[in-house]
Amino acid sequence: MTNGPASDNAAVDPDEKPGRGVIDLLAMMAYAELVAFFRLADDAGLAPDLAAKGELAGVAATEYAHYKLLRDRLAELGVDPEAAMRPFVEPLNAWHTRTEPQSWLESLVKTYVSDGIAGDFYRYIADRTDDRTRALVAEVVSDTGRGEAIAVRIRAAVEDDPKLGGRLSLWARRLVGEALSQAQLVAAQRVELAALLTPQGGGREGEEPGGAGPSADLAAVSRVFAKLTEAHSARLEAMGLSG
Repeated sequence: MTNGPASDNAAVDPDEKPGRGVIDLLAMMAYAELVAFFRLADDAGLAPDLAAKGELAGVAATEYAHYKLLRDRLAELGVDPEAAMRPFVEPLNAWHTRTEPQSWLESLVKTYVSDGIAGDFYRYIADRTDDRTRALVAEVVSDTGRGEAIAVRIRAAVEDDPKLGGRLSLWARRLVGEALSQAQLVAAQRVELAALLTPQGGGREGEEPGGAGPSADLAAVSRVFAKLTEAHSARLEAMGLSG
């Protein structure tokens, strides 16, 4: 997973309780990890060989472990984890519905691209929060080499059948476009979360959201995604695909 763009760290007192924006970040990530676990477990069953089945099963197990870390942190903060995750069920499910893979290779591309761009996005937001949240997010989005293993499989398939390259490149581009669309929807609905993307930031309890309103937050989402496309281009190259 490629590191995302740098941003200014927010000066947050570690003794202060995280605000609504941080709760939303952790809840959004928790639901995303839970869904990823189920989908990767399904993908593992469809894998063409035992080695691939084992690799994806391991990735799925890691996603569930990450979900538990996030859920436990929400509970530690006195938040009902399921209630906190509920606002993100519809937009994340909608993204998965609109990006349903039609082949096992498409599912691999989706896993690699979505893990990468989501990880960059989460890191960017977490950089404006407290130290503990940053550390937790960093642990959850750490790659530990699994992304490279997936990229190697995709690259080998494209080298074996070059005709796959164009189709998979278009698929990867569509994944990013749909992700931006859903991120903008979430930003419009979760103002405190979107405020973490603005220059003013704001990750402490009781702190007013930054920016100049919802339109500024939506613009911030678009700017962040524009920066993230640089890392996305590198991931395309790692898979042997074109931008």
